[in-house]
Amino acid sequence: MRIALLAIGLVLSLTSGAEAQYLGNYTANPYAGPPAMPQPPGTFSNPYGNSSNSPKLYDSQGSYRGNLNANPYDPNSVANPYGTYGSQYSPNSTNNPYGAGSPYRQDSPTNPYGQGMRVYR
Repeated sequence: MRIALLAIGLVLSLTSGAEAQYLGNYTANPYAGPPAMPQPPGTFSNPYGNSSNSPKLYDSQGSYRGNLNANPYDPNSVANPYGTYGSQYSPNSTNNPYGAGSPYRQDSPTNPYGQGMRVYR
């Protein structure tokens, strides 16, 4: 019984620290807030970034919109021209001017007057 309680306590303590850290908004609007916190050089341009070590992009509805890295081989990267989140033809991509990247959407990173998408680590 005591071991089971210790195991449950350990699991709860490990899962409570796994929350994503909010880094700011990914937007073209210089006045949208809050601004993203300063990041170490190369954070967003990491050519070797993958799902485990890249910042994650989410729209205003909470839908995942890809990894914010420069790896064209990461299947979830916004830089993968053939992936769901990087293709200019995918409706989920910020690179699609008629989809998630439309300059007319309030949560699009390309809308100069919008709020942009949220970035989490």
